[in-house]
Amino acid sequence: MEIALAEARAAAERGEVPVGAAVLRDGVVLAADGNRTRERNDPTAHAEMLVIRAACETIGSERLIGCDLWVTLEPCPMCATAMSFARIRRLYFGAEDPKGGGVVSGARLFDQPTCHHAPDVYPGFREREAAEMLRAFFRERRHTT
Repeated sequence: MEIALAEARAAAERGEVPVGAAVLRDGVVLAADGNRTRERNDPTAHAEMLVIRAACETIGSERLIGCDLWVTLEPCPMCATAMSFARIRRLYFGAEDPKGGGVVSGARLFDQPTCHHAPDVYPGFREREAAEMLRAFFRERRHTT
């Protein structure tokens, strides 16, 4: 989770919502990145989407069999769907996202009968740190605009 948190901090420094992610297989980091939606003018450039794409490129496959994804915030429905299609083995995340989450909040994508593959889900890793980073980011934005 430290890698994902470092990527989230880097995203905040770029003015992005501080969410970071990493894909690992057998303890080896295949990809790590943070949100880049503003930088790329791309609403799909969430940290999870970026690391899934990069990890697939790294291993030369659209399936990330045996790979685990670590992310600082509960994935949205778009990212959860990508994880399902990529066949992510395990999802570890920090803070829950009651408004935009798609795993344990909101759509609960992996619980749907139409879900092709559901990774094992482990919420709450360094949850307080991840949540505080997001709160501080948005608090600062409210006071400077």
